[in-house]
Amino acid sequence: MSWKDKLDYFIKKTKNGLIVSCQADKGEPFYGTKFMVAFAIAAKIGGAVGIRTNGPLFIKAIKKAVDLPIIGIYKKKYENSEVYITPTKKEAKSIARAGADIIGIDCTFRKRPGDLTLDELIKYIKERLNLPVLADISTVEEGINAENKGADIICTTLSGYTEYTKNKLKLGPDIDLVKELAKNVKVPIIAEGRYWTPEDIKKAFEAGAHTVVVGTAITKPHYIVMHLLGKI
Repeated sequence: MSWKDKLDYFIKKTKNGLIVSCQADKGEPFYGTKFMVAFAIAAKIGGAVGIRTNGPLFIKAIKKAVDLPIIGIYKKKYENSEVYITPTKKEAKSIARAGADIIGIDCTFRKRPGDLTLDELIKYIKERLNLPVLADISTVEEGINAENKGADIICTTLSGYTEYTKNKLKLGPDIDLVKELAKNVKVPIIAEGRYWTPEDIKKAFEAGAHTVVVGTAITKPHYIVMHLLGKI
């Protein structure tokens, strides 16, 4: 299959559905392959249409356990760069080999490690790895730029998590960003970031989202407890 065929399959499979982000950081109670696989299986049983996960180990394990499309990312920090979601070709190649169906990358305007350009990374993923590209962005301008550079899907993941959007962090899901992207880009939009309720998800679809990704509210029990206690 070409990357275009893979993209078409992903788009058809995920439209109007819920993608579950199965991720955990080292030191958290549910960090580990067996937990990520269990969350992915539970997500499928519940009706999820896809999985988002971090790193080749978890991608490979989840790929064997469920037949849902996987958005693969690889979080890695480098000196002199704030970009950590699949920052270089090395991480992209690693998760492609692990079985990711689409690769998510940081498509903000921030400097990448080694002065790698967004154009170069997107071209490498599509032409050399034969996979479509999902652009994690934090602003409308970044979404427009990502589309112009060749990204196939725009995702609102980083709204609230860049220095220039941190004022949005405590405002709930960025529905306005979804609305503005729907007016300004032609590629599908995925809503992600601080979605906690069915009402949030409904608003995202009404704003023009193709699908919604939910992570913390499903796969991070300690945050769920904190949320219920009004601590976050």
